[in-house]
Amino acid sequence: MMATVSLVDVAIGPSVGLLPLLALGPAFAALVGGWRRTAAIGLLAMLLTVTLGLYDDLFDGVRGFVSVVSVLGVTAAGLVAVSMRQRREAELASVRSIAEAAQRVLLKPVPRLAGQLRAAVSYTSAVAEARIGGDLYEVVAAPQGVRVIVGDVQGKGLEAVETAAVVLGAFREAALDEADLTAVGRRLSRSVDRQLEGEKFVTAILAEVTDHEVTFLNYGHPAPLLIHADGASALPEPPAYALPLGLSAHAPSAPLPYRADFRPGDQLLLYTDGITEARDGAGRFYPLPERAHLLKEHDPEAALETLRADLLQHIGGPLQDDAAMLLLRYR
Repeated sequence: MMATVSLVDVAIGPSVGLLPLLALGPAFAALVGGWRRTAAIGLLAMLLTVTLGLYDDLFDGVRGFVSVVSVLGVTAAGLVAVSMRQRREAELASVRSIAEAAQRVLLKPVPRLAGQLRAAVSYTSAVAEARIGGDLYEVVAAPQGVRVIVGDVQGKGLEAVETAAVVLGAFREAALDEADLTAVGRRLSRSVDRQLEGEKFVTAILAEVTDHEVTFLNYGHPAPLLIHADGASALPEPPAYALPLGLSAHAPSAPLPYRADFRPGDQLLLYTDGITEARDGAGRFYPLPERAHLLKEHDPEAALETLRADLLQHIGGPLQDDAAMLLLRYR
């Protein structure tokens, strides 16, 4: 930029008065570089200004001095801006480190092996630069079987994260203590009802995998995708959908458990509505059951990444809602 201004000034002479434009060099340097780079670019701009001012005989009047003051002023302002930007970047890095620590506490990595199951998770937050949001998941290897939860908190932002923490804490405790999945659901519902305020709610699905069978409790959540070893797939739905967690005062009864066969070679995908409600440019929802074949890869993490890439290709842009997927494979 400064080279262009210098060449044009030499070519057309001092009549146009381009020298103050040399201040653009340190101005843009302050946006991307540190104070050393900004100062160096400012010094170079000053040398060019003085050199061209002498070449154009501008110091016989005020124009040369105005150009010098312009470059000095912009360089000084750039150095101040660099200092402020670096301080904000340091604060942002500190906040991000705290957020990552909170993420490790809230959404712990699921165990790769749990009994006869292989587990993998994919999570994408709709908020730019965020790694956690209102979706939640957990896998607990209890004496009675492997128990899992996938849920979606109403709303977004910090309040949704706080609600997700409440649900996960209650589930982790109940999953290890209660004798059956129905008791886990009752305890989880009581805990959420006590701690949620206003009209907040959480859709969730609970699952318990035992020998060759999986039991579900569905609190207003999308039905899971069950893929059998022969490639056939199904969406096991409850006899009747119950209200989400947090709204039990309005529910006539608790959700009823229902079961499905789950044998070696089968896969179970639990997900949030950020997957099935993702739309393409024509408004078509993502056809998850039709994409079951994408989960055939040997590595479950790679299978989920393939499905996630296909989802992003379908919508042709960033997700508008948090999207979580938990894949269980019966080994």
